[in-house]
Amino acid sequence: MTSDAHDDRPRPHLIQLDIPDLEALHAAFMPLLSGGGVFVPTTRSYQLGDSVYVMFTLPESQQRHPIAGKVAWITPARAENGRQQGVGVQFPDEPRCAQLRDQIEKMLAGFTPANRLTQTV
Repeated sequence: MTSDAHDDRPRPHLIQLDIPDLEALHAAFMPLLSGGGVFVPTTRSYQLGDSVYVMFTLPESQQRHPIAGKVAWITPARAENGRQQGVGVQFPDEPRCAQLRDQIEKMLAGFTPANRLTQTV
């Protein structure tokens, strides 16, 4: 028997993010989230826990990293200290995301940013 029923849950939004250099990676990476995460500038409204699908590239790489994560941080418009509006997306607890987090941490090891502020904390 076939069913015409469909899933009414909203599909995760796709966000693309190209991180051009180590300075931008430092500002976007969210190591304090369990499993890591990345800040994504966006003017779209999200709620904590919303599912999002992020396709991002790291500096000096053409490889796209697909992440099906959850919104774990929200920076509203007109935030303090001129922080950019957007969301922090927590990486899921998956081996490939743990490898991605390790890769990012190795890229940032020893990096001293000119501006120590990040997009979150």
